[in-house]
Amino acid sequence: MTRVAVLGAGAWGTAIASVLAARHDVTLWARDRAQAEAMARTRRNDRYLPKIEIPAAVKVSADFPAQADLFLAATPVAGLREVLQKKPSPLVWLCKGFEQGTGWLPHQIVEPIVPRCGALSGPSFADEVARGLPCALTLAARDAAFAREAAAIMHGGRLRVYYSADLVGVEIGGAVKNVMAIAAGISDGLGLGHNARAALITRGLAEIGRLGAAMGGSAETIFGLTGAGDLILTATGDLSRNRRVGLQLAQGLSLKEILDGLGHVAEGVSTAREVAKLSRAKGVEMPVTDAVHGVLEGRLTPKAAVEQLLSRDLKQER
Repeated sequence: MTRVAVLGAGAWGTAIASVLAARHDVTLWARDRAQAEAMARTRRNDRYLPKIEIPAAVKVSADFPAQADLFLAATPVAGLREVLQKKPSPLVWLCKGFEQGTGWLPHQIVEPIVPRCGALSGPSFADEVARGLPCALTLAARDAAFAREAAAIMHGGRLRVYYSADLVGVEIGGAVKNVMAIAAGISDGLGLGHNARAALITRGLAEIGRLGAAMGGSAETIFGLTGAGDLILTATGDLSRNRRVGLQLAQGLSLKEILDGLGHVAEGVSTAREVAKLSRAKGVEMPVTDAVHGVLEGRLTPKAAVEQLLSRDLKQER
């Protein structure tokens, strides 16, 4: 059997380990020994995925796996560097976003240390994946042969996995859609209606496309699973953490209150800041991103951000 090591026992790591265990020899690594022992004993991840029973075939351990045919990094972007200290290879990451401070995408962090690497992205709520509901994802790597090889390991059952060589385009779509989900949450939280949400999603996709093109991504990728697909899910689904951030901002909660109560990482919060900086550096117009960034920084109220977007000068659609 193919040996798969899932690095990180959050919701997504637990979900993907549970699904892959039906076809592969799977180890789920938890950095916290107490958590690993509790999960191995109860076959539950009470903190991140409490309603899902972890299959008996999943080996849960706090000891870093020494070898695997494929390592899956299921940490937030902020946790990638810790994982890389062990130089797990080949490596595919499941996180979406930019590293705070450097503004780097995951591949910029990983490639100098682990050359055989790629990203798995697309519309996927961990709870639904863990319950065996159908899901389609894309595995991208600069090395097209590795992308296909790794996708073949992941593909099967209710999990349909495509492969792509457009690593940057896949990463941009997966990262920036979280910012747009916050925007959609703000819109819904203010009661602005379905028309406004549809407009935000559409113009958000245009922003993702412009930044993706500036970074070397292809339009085909932006309009695929990891761009449009992931954006639609995250901006409309009730399981979306980033959408929830926007909803609660619209209700008047402070960002600190929201994040303290969330219990999970909402990558869109830090991503908004990094994307705003990157768009300025690249000369890419991203008004929705700028509005979300202003709300998260406390420079704009949610209502003022909406008015800022609505009062912009007449533009040709593109």
